[in-house]
Amino acid sequence: MPDSLPITPRSKDYAQWYQDVIREGQLAEAAEVVRGCMVVRPHGWAIWEKIQSDMDRRFKATGHKNAAFPLLIPLSFLQKEAQHAEGFAMECAVVTHAGLRKNPTSGEIELKNELEEPYVVRPTSETIIGHFFAKWIDSYRDLPMLLNQWCNVMRWELRTRLFLRTGEFWWQEGHTAHATHQEAKEEVARMLDIYRDVYHDVLAVPVIRGAKTENERFAGALETFCVEALMQDGKALQGATSHDLGQNFGKAFNVTFQNKVGEREFVWQTSWGASTRMIGALIMSHSDDDGLVLPPKLAPIHVAIVPIYKNEAEKTSVMEAAQRIAAELKDDGLNVELDDRDEVRPGAKYFEWERKGVPLRLEIGPRDVAEKSALV
Repeated sequence: MPDSLPITPRSKDYAQWYQDVIREGQLAEAAEVVRGCMVVRPHGWAIWEKIQSDMDRRFKATGHKNAAFPLLIPLSFLQKEAQHAEGFAMECAVVTHAGLRKNPTSGEIELKNELEEPYVVRPTSETIIGHFFAKWIDSYRDLPMLLNQWCNVMRWELRTRLFLRTGEFWWQEGHTAHATHQEAKEEVARMLDIYRDVYHDVLAVPVIRGAKTENERFAGALETFCVEALMQDGKALQGATSHDLGQNFGKAFNVTFQNKVGEREFVWQTSWGASTRMIGALIMSHSDDDGLVLPPKLAPIHVAIVPIYKNEAEKTSVMEAAQRIAAELKDDGLNVELDDRDEVRPGAKYFEWERKGVPLRLEIGPRDVAEKSALV
């Protein structure tokens, strides 16, 4: 690990403190070579995987199935829902060419074939999924259709902050179709409750539920609801959203079904999503001036064991004890890191694991072995 830099106190510069905690916790960093994007490092991705796993289990328990849709969306699809297109127009990245070629004169690499129709890099998937809903739904027997997608999306943000707002981010987006508006509204509320429960039970972050104002609604939605959390700087952070899309996308993509009396109707749709922004909420809710603080349910490493010894004789006995303790803790279902790096001093090891948010750090030395104890 490179030499650590100081973490700016929250009271001095909250925004810089946030960036420092991410850096010292080795969670993510700005991609730099790709404007506005971030690289999520293994420790940060492990946290996201735990969040993802918990939410995925809850989605499946309520009847939702995972699917995957194209990253590229025909520009004409966005134009079919005017309000939706207008809402995302300034954030879209667009693919206009396919292939590269070498200029025979200059030797420079150039764009090759201009596409007949440009593709928008997915900012969200209501349009492309609406297209396939129209293919898959024909009868009331096909409803409700409850899908979820884990993917990355791109929104060309001007101002970026790691995890909170970046050009590319990772999320889940749920998309459902229903026979009645009442069923769709119940789905919107059900998914909002799931988000609230994940924040409360897994992230240990209290949130409140509420409706967005008309100006803040998702582009193309009748209503947008959200969960929001209060951060340490006194500001609210939007944690997840759930949208009542009404029949807007159904009409735009002609998603109809034959009801029980033989009449054709447009479906009622919802969409809902939560992203890697949840990690930002986690950081700003729990961390302190010493670095990252993680709830045990989300910690990639629950226990870090730091052995301390001065010679080979001490090393043998200390490592035997440390390995035995590590094995016992693993048998109890904990993720354990036995830090046996000889080139790193014990104090530096302890400091590193603290900054990575490991909930429990154990120091074991010769005296601890003799007394059958450990320093926590």
